[in-house]
Amino acid sequence: MLVLRALAMLSFVAFGVANTVVFGTYGALVGFIPPRGDWTLAGARWWARGVLLGGFVRLRREGRERVPRGEPVVFMANHESWLDIPALLAAIPVQVRFLAKKSLFKVPFLGWAIAAMGFIPVDRENRREAVRSFEEAAARIRRGRSVLLFPEETRSMDGNLLPLQRGGFLIAIKAGIPIVPVGIEGAGRCLGKHNYLIRPGTVTVRFGDSIPTAGRGVTEKGVLMERVRAEIERLRGNSGAAAAVGR
Repeated sequence: MLVLRALAMLSFVAFGVANTVVFGTYGALVGFIPPRGDWTLAGARWWARGVLLGGFVRLRREGRERVPRGEPVVFMANHESWLDIPALLAAIPVQVRFLAKKSLFKVPFLGWAIAAMGFIPVDRENRREAVRSFEEAAARIRRGRSVLLFPEETRSMDGNLLPLQRGGFLIAIKAGIPIVPVGIEGAGRCLGKHNYLIRPGTVTVRFGDSIPTAGRGVTEKGVLMERVRAEIERLRGNSGAAAAVGR
């Protein structure tokens, strides 16, 4: 089993590097063709499929028909693995932009592509910069772009859902746009945080029904966070987990 995981990791790294060079270059070259970032996102989806394939990870998508078409939404997903990003890129059926760690933008090829795609850098250690990133996300939404974020803001160490942070919820409430909860199951088993050997398996991405925010005030943020958390827990196959909510 250990040998199989080592071989899977070598394949994952090899495919990942090759894919990142090819599609990162492609994404940087076509990123500014109008509508900006759309062509790059198409390449990013091929990159994501290649990365998963390289690690012998199968992707299962459920509930894509629930994702609204023709209007922007805020996707909110749990986060326990680096595999979450390629899984979501390959699974989300509409144009979307991610809030991504600022450090990723410094990675050759990958950073060029996500910058060209219009991903939004977030510096969690600088509160002022983080607020500016959320303001940029709100501006993208007003221009009709859906945004994806991880409301935990970091990967879970043990697979349990961390307290949700309020930034993304305030964006959705102020913009009056729906939140689409997303549950990812299996990514942590395949490649958990601080785990350096991939385990071949299946990652399932499940989309829930959109949760409206129109007409809600900021004072209802806590209720909304609890509802979204419960949905994410259910969608990732852990409906019995405690509903601890970050304030």
